[in-house]
Amino acid sequence: MHEQQKDYVLRTVEERGIRLVRLWFTDVLGNLKSFAISPAEMENALNDGMSFDGSSIDGYSRVQESDVLALPDANTFEVLPWADAKGAEARVFCDIAKLDGTPFDGDPRQVLKRNLGLARDKGYSFYVAPRHRIFLSRTSRQHEHTCLARRRWLL
Repeated sequence: MHEQQKDYVLRTVEERGIRLVRLWFTDVLGNLKSFAISPAEMENALNDGMSFDGSSIDGYSRVQESDVLALPDANTFEVLPWADAKGAEARVFCDIAKLDGTPFDGDPRQVLKRNLGLARDKGYSFYVAPRHRIFLSRTSRQHEHTCLARRRWLL
């Protein structure tokens, strides 16, 4: 399945004329960080990851051990809907790893995966789904019931 998703990403980047792919990740406080790569770098990024200076991200690395890898998760690839007319952009969330490929302990995605694994080992299951809230109201003129649904997405 992973290879199929990689092929989908590469095909979409080419067919949709994507001019930038943003590699998204968060710092230890949960603030969104990113850097952009060109479509020509996407295949290499999916296979080997992209290195960047982790010392520039709060809580990631000291200057002496600054380089880390952003490993794109092809399942999170999306074309950004607010792209300008000159060319579309896309984003993909990344796992952060050390240069040797081992997971970086300060990456919030790794922390979540590690804790979900511990919970699973104890017999717990974790489910994520959107939560819908339904509000009913009655209009005074028509005495009709109107259903207003508001979606709240939970992470």
